[in-house]
Amino acid sequence: MVRATDMEFFIDPSRCIGCNACVLACSECDTHKGQSMIQLDYVDRAVSTQTAPVICMHCDSPTCAEVCPADAIKRTADGVVQTARKPRCIACNNCVLACPFGVPKMNTGMNLMMKCDMCYDRTSVGGKPMCASVCPSQALFYGTREEIARLRPNSRAINSFQFGRQTIETKVNLLIPKAVPVTLIDVTSAMDQPPSTQGAEEDDLLMNLFIA
Repeated sequence: MVRATDMEFFIDPSRCIGCNACVLACSECDTHKGQSMIQLDYVDRAVSTQTAPVICMHCDSPTCAEVCPADAIKRTADGVVQTARKPRCIACNNCVLACPFGVPKMNTGMNLMMKCDMCYDRTSVGGKPMCASVCPSQALFYGTREEIARLRPNSRAINSFQFGRQTIETKVNLLIPKAVPVTLIDVTSAMDQPPSTQGAEEDDLLMNLFIA
């Protein structure tokens, strides 16, 4: 018998087909009041239509909660970082700016930060998150490590991410090809570099733009 504690969340961006089923399903969750807590982002819109689902990674040491001056963001005993509590959230945007994964979003109409809470009303009692239950390509998968190992023999799950000198461990797993080594990218190394410029000869749109 599979216990709720054995279930884990896996993201495989390479399988995302951009159908938005996860986004729509999320908005239908009873506790979200019609608001979607997740989004689809383009990986590199200039060269590809490839999309990737963006859900909360549920960090073991959540930066969003650490920078919240009102103590509005709580982490459950089983590791789920919940959305901000309305009576406490002061809409300061600290969490929005601090999250290394860019997950929290401020709902300006409600003055409330809202983010994925892994459908805690469902997963805490053994159910699947709404998004994972409707994903046709299983880019979002909720199950055991044994299941994912059987279904994705060429993939491996990682849940440790490096941001500068900070290592972040997460409850949610990212699936990457086994044959691809993990490359550490220092996102702060380019901050002091001048912005790159692109000439007309390198841009198809500029090449076809004529000004009389």
